[in-house]
Amino acid sequence: MKSFLLAFALLALASSLASAFDPSPLQDFCVAIDEPKNAVFVNGKFCKDPKLAKAGDFYFSVKMPGDTNNPVGSNVSAVNVDQIPGLNTLGISAARIDFAPYGQNPPHTHPRATEILVVLEGTLLVGFVTSNPNNTLISKVLNKGDVFVFPIGLIHFQFNIGKTNALAFAGLSSQNPGVITIADAVFGSNPPINPDFLAKAFQLDVKVVKDLQAKF
Repeated sequence: MKSFLLAFALLALASSLASAFDPSPLQDFCVAIDEPKNAVFVNGKFCKDPKLAKAGDFYFSVKMPGDTNNPVGSNVSAVNVDQIPGLNTLGISAARIDFAPYGQNPPHTHPRATEILVVLEGTLLVGFVTSNPNNTLISKVLNKGDVFVFPIGLIHFQFNIGKTNALAFAGLSSQNPGVITIADAVFGSNPPINPDFLAKAFQLDVKVVKDLQAKF
C-alpha cells in the first residue's frame, strides 16, 4: 500500500509540473455522464451538474493485480475518463501494468499522450523508437523506484526481464490517451490489410504475413 501511495504521489507531482495535452478546462471539473439531459457536452463527454458531483465520480481502485495469463504475459488496468468520470477535461490518466516473469507490454503508441512510468516491483527493460529517418532506439533497464518517460506518439515497450512478477504504474497526459498496439493494428486490422502489400512493406514472404494475420 505504501508503494502505491508513493507511486501515485510521484505521478501527481509530475502531472502538476507539465502542461496537459488535452484542452485546458474552463471550470473546476466536468464529471462525465452518459445521460445528456440537462448536461453540457465537453471533450467528448456530457457533464453532470457540478452540484450533483460526489466522491465516487473521482475514485477508482486498481489495488488488485491484473490477469497476466495471456500470450504476452502482461495486463494493463487503465484508469482514464471511462473509469473515473471526474477526469473529464482534466488532461491526465493512469494505468497499472502487471507483468508475469518475462512478460511484455508489446510495442505500442499513445496518439494523445506522453507517458511517465514508475517501477514498483521487478526489473523492466523499456524503450522507445524515435521517428523517421533515424529510428533510434532509446532504452534502459529499470529497477524498483526508477522512472522513465515515453514521448507522445512514439512507439514504446516494456519487458519484464526478471524471473519474478513485476509491477509498474504509468501516468499519461490525457484523460483518454488511446493506445495502438503495432502488431494488432498491422496484422489484426478488420478488414485485414492486403497481405501482398504487407509482404512488400515488411520484405516478407506472403505466407509468413498470412500466418501472422491468422494469429491476430
